[in-house]
Amino acid sequence: MDQGRSPRQSGKFALQVAHALSLVDPLDRPGISTTEGCLLRRVASAYGLPVLNLTPSAQANELLTNDPFALLVGMLLDQQFPMERAFAGPQILAERLGTPGRLDPQVIVNTSDADLLAAAKGPPAIHRYPGSMIDRIRTLAQIVIDDYDGDAARSCTAAPNGNAAVRAMRDLPGFGEQKAKIFIALVGKQLDQAPSGWKAATTPYGRTGTTMSIADVTDEESLLKVRAWKQRRKKRLAKAAQA
Repeated sequence: MDQGRSPRQSGKFALQVAHALSLVDPLDRPGISTTEGCLLRRVASAYGLPVLNLTPSAQANELLTNDPFALLVGMLLDQQFPMERAFAGPQILAERLGTPGRLDPQVIVNTSDADLLAAAKGPPAIHRYPGSMIDRIRTLAQIVIDDYDGDAARSCTAAPNGNAAVRAMRDLPGFGEQKAKIFIALVGKQLDQAPSGWKAATTPYGRTGTTMSIADVTDEESLLKVRAWKQRRKKRLAKAAQA
């Protein structure tokens, strides 16, 4: 990977390469088809660029790759809800707010409560609890604007080391220790953007070869493995609680 490129720049560069090679018809925009999404992944792979594959939707995956705030919101939604649907939520929300291709924190903050709730409810809803989640998303958007000048990537990359990054993420609305570790592990494993020491700071989620969280999801097969691990863990915890 080109260490000088941000996730946003890397994803856009991959798509620009595809267009330049006349492999993708620009007239197919603004939506991105499944075929184009697959092509984007192949071109990006050829150039050593990261492309996330967390949902079945090519459009959602492109947004998650290019937009750090969208990825942050996806992580926020990843609780009491299927992983792939949680991470598809940012793209659905962006479209309903009239900003396809970007989930803009300023737009979220400026949108009325009623309109924001309607965008969250759909149908389909972006979460099992759309009301409480959209409130958290609005609060998160305001924090990104106030603390990081609107650049959500800085919530992770501005930290001097992995432990500091986990602490910063832990204090965000709807996160906490475990989710903070999973998110840093995700950007470390799949985007190569986490600060030094992130593997130790995110144990056990940062370990190589695990199938424990969204940080390990790269395709449908790995998604099923992660889901199976979570189900086994849930059963173990339930059994321990009854003992």
